[in-house]
Amino acid sequence: MATNYDDAWLYNGCRTGFGELNGTISTLSATDLGIAVLKALLTQGQVAAEDVDCLFAANLAPSDFDAGYLPRHIGLYAGLPKHAPALMLQRLCGSGFELIAHAADYRQLKKAEVMACVGSESMSRMPVCSFTSRNGFKLGQVDFRDYLMELLYDAAADIPMGCTAENLAKQYNLSREEVDEFAYLSFERALAAQKSGVLGDEIITLTNQTFECETLKTKRLKLPRGVESFNTDEHVRPTSRETLAKLRPSFQKDGVQTGGNSSGIVDGAAAAFVGSMAYAERRGIKPLAKIRSSAAAAVDPHVMGIGPVPAILDMLNSNGLSIADIGLFEINEAFSAQCLAVAKELDISLEKLNVNGGATAYGHPLAATGVRCTTTLAKEMKRRGIKYGIASACVGGGQGSALLLENPEV
Repeated sequence: MATNYDDAWLYNGCRTGFGELNGTISTLSATDLGIAVLKALLTQGQVAAEDVDCLFAANLAPSDFDAGYLPRHIGLYAGLPKHAPALMLQRLCGSGFELIAHAADYRQLKKAEVMACVGSESMSRMPVCSFTSRNGFKLGQVDFRDYLMELLYDAAADIPMGCTAENLAKQYNLSREEVDEFAYLSFERALAAQKSGVLGDEIITLTNQTFECETLKTKRLKLPRGVESFNTDEHVRPTSRETLAKLRPSFQKDGVQTGGNSSGIVDGAAAAFVGSMAYAERRGIKPLAKIRSSAAAAVDPHVMGIGPVPAILDMLNSNGLSIADIGLFEINEAFSAQCLAVAKELDISLEKLNVNGGATAYGHPLAATGVRCTTTLAKEMKRRGIKYGIASACVGGGQGSALLLENPEV
């Protein structure tokens, strides 16, 4: 399902720092995180709020009672025009990529000129809930469950997401040592990126703030007592091969996946603007990248982690390109074994893959990840003078999402 685009451009993007599960920003709803990150992107001055035609938002699980209004509230309180409609999109872990692909689709169809894309997730605030309580409770039939845990389990395939990575580890003969080494590399690269400041223009600073919109109720973003600002990735930390090797397998007794080599559970949001070259020229914007192509694919749910492979190959085939033509890859590390399997199947050099670290280190705030990966990739392509880059992720239930970016300056 690859689609190529003539005039879809990624102007810019940013994100919050990713907060640890039950960490500094765990009290903030996905709606408030989304408002804050879009407002911050607007303050960079490239896109005028009044010029945004529509908003696409993604969020997988409710984090407040007004979650159904999340896209509309993000747009209104961030300052977009009241006449700019908002739409929620959902492709599980690929949702953030779907936002940008959908915006590019709108450009190809000439339905809109400038669009905002916001992915936001509060993993910490995912509810413990019951879907049957309205009918009352019968003796012994009280069914409250942890939404977060249920979201990480494919009920149709009867398999946890982690076990799909274990299946790939067996299929591709990945050892525990190899998987831990990949995780160690992710943490080391992320630490190096933090130290060098390479992510400085990507991460915005959250502060206590008020969100206002004329005729609407005022909203407030409030950080924990004693915290004045937040702009870091809390899951990134120094580790060692020895520490990783000591961790017990999380999903299977003799498995390779542990809490140390799987993506971190974090909270965060990311935003980006997509639009036409004509608007960019009118505003003096130098786009980060041209969105050359997008793709979605599907695979057996029991090996859902291999989903990026057919999505990436479909895009390459439709553009007459090969793996060798791609200078950088940003592939979500849902699980280290899963990402390694994709790299092995496609023969991707680790020197080109997640060069600033991946979700093993930063974490994976589900709906925000695709926007984060795409923005990170585009900015690194600029820094290195890379012509083509691919951002991709596996998707629970057996799918893959991918975007092909082109650097207009190369």
